Amino acid sequence: MSTPGKLVIIGGAEDKKNDLVILREVVRLSGGKHARIVVMTVATELPIEVGAEYIEVFDRIGVADVRMFDVSTREAADSRSAIKAIEDADCVFFTGGDQVRVTKLLGGTKMDAALHERHESGLVLAGTSAGASMMSSTMIVSGIGETNPKIDIVEMAPGMEFLPGVVIDQHFAQRGRYGRLFSAVAQYPHHLGLGIDENTAIVVEGLAFSVIGEGAVSVIDAGRLAYSNLDKVKRGDDLALCGIQLHVLPSGYGFQLRDRTPILKADKASASERTRGVDNA
Repeated sequence: MSTPGKLVIIGGAEDKKNDLVILREVVRLSGGKHARIVVMTVATELPIEVGAEYIEVFDRIGVADVRMFDVSTREAADSRSAIKAIEDADCVFFTGGDQVRVTKLLGGTKMDAALHERHESGLVLAGTSAGASMMSSTMIVSGIGETNPKIDIVEMAPGMEFLPGVVIDQHFAQRGRYGRLFSAVAQYPHHLGLGIDENTAIVVEGLAFSVIGEGAVSVIDAGRLAYSNLDKVKRGDDLALCGIQLHVLPSGYGFQLRDRTPILKADKASASERTRGVDNA
């Protein structure tokens, strides 16, 4: 039975000049310098400029085979060249831009089907900014930052469904997006809210993720929501939310998505020690 590929979901503005921690991890997970990486520029209206920047960075890391693929029409997403690009890749990296462009141009196409099929058999998928938001089954399209939760400050739409059960927000701390992610989770309490800071990423493997990068990931869990005035408020009114859990996880920490529990550094170290004990037995 095949193992799904990992997801690397980046909060935007990842380092492209210095240590390149996140992009180097993308390369490592994809098979190292011999990986075949496709830079998918469907989210941006400046595909040549954005694609060239990532090609230069991956080339500097030492990747021998990195190429750009742009989709500007749905017909292009149904083409044989689109399918072949996915079939031949070890990693598909979605750039930033507008997440609605991704779902509008790829949703339901042959390329969409190929991405899901290949991911289920091991293809690594990575995305930054808009390329992060579209990973979930329900995504934030737009919203107001730097405000308390209100009923109408966030607009939601279907995403690409690579990571179900979550709502992802990016540039999180830098753009003050706590209020809008709380508002989103209040409307979809069965989803976990994941707020990913800039130059920070989650690496999803199976039903858990780990955090890498210089910022943190905020996990908002409304599963134990005790009270909400969502059914009483009108547009522009403040939301009252009681019983929501908030976890703030920097690099080295993680989260169990099904159990909705954090993975602490001590837990990870203990697991690693147990593994070494087995290996050395």
